[in-house]
Amino acid sequence: MQLTNPPLPQGYSPVPPGKLANVVTCLEMRERPPRKPARPTEQPLTVERWQQPGLEDYRALFRLVGEDWMWTSRLLMADETLAAILADPQVEVYRLHEGRRVLGLLELDFRQAGECELAFFGLVREAIGQGAGRFLMEQAIARAWSRPIGRLWVHTCSFDHPGAPAFYRRSGFTPYALMVEVHDDPRHSGHLPTTAAPHVPFIPPQPSKG
Repeated sequence: MQLTNPPLPQGYSPVPPGKLANVVTCLEMRERPPRKPARPTEQPLTVERWQQPGLEDYRALFRLVGEDWMWTSRLLMADETLAAILADPQVEVYRLHEGRRVLGLLELDFRQAGECELAFFGLVREAIGQGAGRFLMEQAIARAWSRPIGRLWVHTCSFDHPGAPAFYRRSGFTPYALMVEVHDDPRHSGHLPTTAAPHVPFIPPQPSKG
């Protein structure tokens, strides 16, 4: 991720109506961490490659995993753009399964030579806190470093689960940059319901004065 914008001014900066601002933490891993012994989970889990998922099915899982954390990028993306990404052989999409039930989404992006972005990593709400995240991360690291890369990186933000930064650090990632992201609140446009991400305050549109 390139950091090219000028620094923000000191002090408070107002956020325009209908916009959101969050703090993004960028983390990286420059070498594969030592393999950890397998840890038992409360459920039998498997990770399977999802070959060229259909857009509707992909977005349904993306929403199921990410709605609580304000994931919107793939919901707003044009169909042809998303289809091209999912069909790219340098992008690997996986689903975490408990039997027939899907519990999580993992996406590894190798399109930058010598690097892998942990583009999406998340669990459905009811699977959080049961060891499934540790299992999925261990699988992600193994699959990423099975390729000839020199860097695995990820970013998380203040909209994500509050334990995400510490989880990534325990997994072997090191923070290297902070950024502030400002974007449209998708709950205003209807791309997410107003009940999504309840930890992110929703400010209704203000009536016009006239």
